[in-house]
Amino acid sequence: MKILFAASAVLALTPMAQAQSFAVGTARAERGHAATGYIEVPAGADPATSIPVVVVHGARTGPVLAIVSGAHGTEYASIIAVERLIGALDPTQISGTVILVPLVNRASFDQKVVHVNPVDGKSMNRFYPGRSDGSQTERASYLITKEVVERCDHLIDLHGGDLDESLRPYSYWTKTGHDEQDRISKEMVLAFGLDHIIVSTDRPKDPAASRYLENTATTRGKPSITAEAGHAGTVEPEDVDALVRGCLGVMRHLKMLPGAAEPVASPIWIDSVLTVASDEPGIFYPLVKRGSYVAAGTPIGYVTDFFGKKVFEAKAPAAGVVLYICSVPSMAKGGTVANVGVVRTGS
Repeated sequence: MKILFAASAVLALTPMAQAQSFAVGTARAERGHAATGYIEVPAGADPATSIPVVVVHGARTGPVLAIVSGAHGTEYASIIAVERLIGALDPTQISGTVILVPLVNRASFDQKVVHVNPVDGKSMNRFYPGRSDGSQTERASYLITKEVVERCDHLIDLHGGDLDESLRPYSYWTKTGHDEQDRISKEMVLAFGLDHIIVSTDRPKDPAASRYLENTATTRGKPSITAEAGHAGTVEPEDVDALVRGCLGVMRHLKMLPGAAEPVASPIWIDSVLTVASDEPGIFYPLVKRGSYVAAGTPIGYVTDFFGKKVFEAKAPAAGVVLYICSVPSMAKGGTVANVGVVRTGS
């Protein structure tokens, strides 16, 4: 069933947002309609691929919001959340335009391969803004930059816990030093509603070497956020609901939907994220759960060899919250045991 929305205020618009039709890839929607299609990535040194895309071109003018998921094709909760949005948004009741990309990494999804695109072995959230003459990941990143990032005013990049990541929900706010852009993106991340927010200040500043999707938008002056929910490849209703609710909250904040957003009132700000890696390969045993608060030096897991002998003990490098911990027994040397977020103290 479609979600119905009443009229909302019109924001300052880009020329693209005012157009009677709006196209991304092969999806072209007239005002007040939605259309499906594909961003067709041509073959190069490796095969072609097709990335599904939906354009919801609202009946009234407003901003262009891009919502993208599936850079890692086994982060299922985020993919299902965008599928839910595709079915829920009614273009006749929306001010503005929504670009929905539910699944960037088709090969990862099809083959159940974690973290990377199995076609070229590259993460599809590390090679932006891409190259038209590169490998499949780079060609796809190039076209998403051109077709999605450069055509939107705001962007939400959705992720979650991959098959080997037991993750608690959190979002990212990137501080660029540009006050107005940072103000808008902060309002977006608060409107999204997740109560743990990582403050990112170390992302690349060069738009020609942006690496991440959200950062590709940010370095082009577009307020953007990243949000993560879902753990160990599961599709729990509360995780999907959090992502859907968050996107709708941002749309309300941007006046694309009626009603007031309900921003998180007292977020927990995380100033840095510390990765704990294993010194040894073997079988991993976690000692804490996702979302646990730990003191510096707290044992968080250990690794045994294949005869049960303990060969490595992982300890929290600082006091903080376990953002995610490895969810499977398989552990490689140098593999991630956990990410610990260092919580801001004071104002």
